[in-house]
Amino acid sequence: MIVNCVAYQEGRKLADIHKEEIGEYVKRPECFVWVAIKDPTPEELDEMAQEFDLHPLAVEDAHHGHQRPKVEEYGNSIFCVMQVVEIHGDEMHVSEIDVFIGPNYILSVRQRTEHGFVEVRTRAESEPELLKIGSGFVFYALVDNVVDRYFPIVDALEVELEKIEERIFAGGNVKQNIHELYALKHKGMVVRHAVEPLIEGVHKLMGGRVPGVCHGTQEYFRDVYDHLLRVSQQLDGLRDMVITAMQVNLSMISLAETVVTKQIAGWAALLAIPTLIAGIYGMNFKDIPEYDLPYAYPTCLVAMLVIDVVLYRMFKRIGWL
Repeated sequence: MIVNCVAYQEGRKLADIHKEEIGEYVKRPECFVWVAIKDPTPEELDEMAQEFDLHPLAVEDAHHGHQRPKVEEYGNSIFCVMQVVEIHGDEMHVSEIDVFIGPNYILSVRQRTEHGFVEVRTRAESEPELLKIGSGFVFYALVDNVVDRYFPIVDALEVELEKIEERIFAGGNVKQNIHELYALKHKGMVVRHAVEPLIEGVHKLMGGRVPGVCHGTQEYFRDVYDHLLRVSQQLDGLRDMVITAMQVNLSMISLAETVVTKQIAGWAALLAIPTLIAGIYGMNFKDIPEYDLPYAYPTCLVAMLVIDVVLYRMFKRIGWL
């Protein structure tokens, strides 16, 4: 459905127009039309394609959806695909934004996302000097808004990692920690798949042969490019920290197994001494020394107890028990 359909001229809003009037305003060289649609039907998208004379390959990609982020040129127009990442509870939701940009129009298509671009429209209309640049500035504002949404997502993933690390050192369930770390690593890869291809696309808009519709916006896209690099660096750091946390978690498992092994060895030694002494004196040989002494039996028991107490204190001191 059409969310907004507005005509602009010289950095000022002319009017909200009906879709039947789009062709009239697009023909004016001093005007441009900004149309925003959400989850369009194939018929609605084809109708917009006719109004703006969109390239059929770009329209085909928008029909299919689930595209890799990219920026493509078709003559004097641009087709851009971006992915919006949102976190709902423990689930990560990825939606798609398709943007068609021409000299006198911009068409933004939201697919499977509720968060719109009202703040982008408000920002653009509050800066008439920049809005005079035309559809290129609106395109920059849309891309900048999508990129800014990545920062809180990465921050939330870092907070999640900190909580898992606390559980690791608090002796939490090691199996659950591994599951959560792998889930976190997967979330990081989802964000990376949205960010990395867009870096290459935005780079085309800030230097070298810049598309005509983006003339005058190179410095703004350079700022977006810097933001994307920052997000990418945060994701690199997050990935390294997750890998380190996995290694620490596995080390904690090995450490716990070593402690158990030491405890078993310690208790085995404590049981071995009485077993040894009792075994020797239980062989019923007639000539065992001190066998016929009146205090041989209690002396044997006291010897077992004393040796075990000495061993117990020694094992306790070195941390085996």
